[in-house]
Amino acid sequence: MTRTEEPAPPVVRRIDPADLKSVLGHFCTGVTVITAHDGETPHGFTCQSFVSLSLDPPYVSFSPARTSTSWPRLRASEHVCVNVLAYDQRDVCGTFATSGADKFAGVGWSHAGNGAPALDGVLARVQATVEFEHDAGDHTIVVARVTGLDVLRDVPPLLVYRGGLGIFTAAT
Repeated sequence: MTRTEEPAPPVVRRIDPADLKSVLGHFCTGVTVITAHDGETPHGFTCQSFVSLSLDPPYVSFSPARTSTSWPRLRASEHVCVNVLAYDQRDVCGTFATSGADKFAGVGWSHAGNGAPALDGVLARVQATVEFEHDAGDHTIVVARVTGLDVLRDVPPLLVYRGGLGIFTAAT
């Protein structure tokens, strides 16, 4: 009988949060506003961690910070609308990134088919129902089943790159 050696455990090195933010900032992401309505009040927050997760079943995912005061209010309704911001909606991005203010003051919206606020002027909308949540460090990973979706404008998206907001211009 031959004895096999156990592989050495991987060396875990501490990653400086500033380095992580700097390096991962080189990955361009879109900007969304996640919204919900509790029956009395609309709620929402700016989110750049939105991703398509699965085609079958149709899932999307996003990750609010555990310190978010908006997410618990949205979670209670279970039905959300992911509003994909267009390049000309920097002001909307800033409004929904602010804590404590009436984020819907001066922002046009209507109820999506699932009751969540659908913001005016967005590039696209995804309606979804929250199905799972997973703790992930200083964020929560939310998995939501897509129940409806629309493309509303044919313009560039609002993007985040290296901490700044901008647009994508395709090479010709």
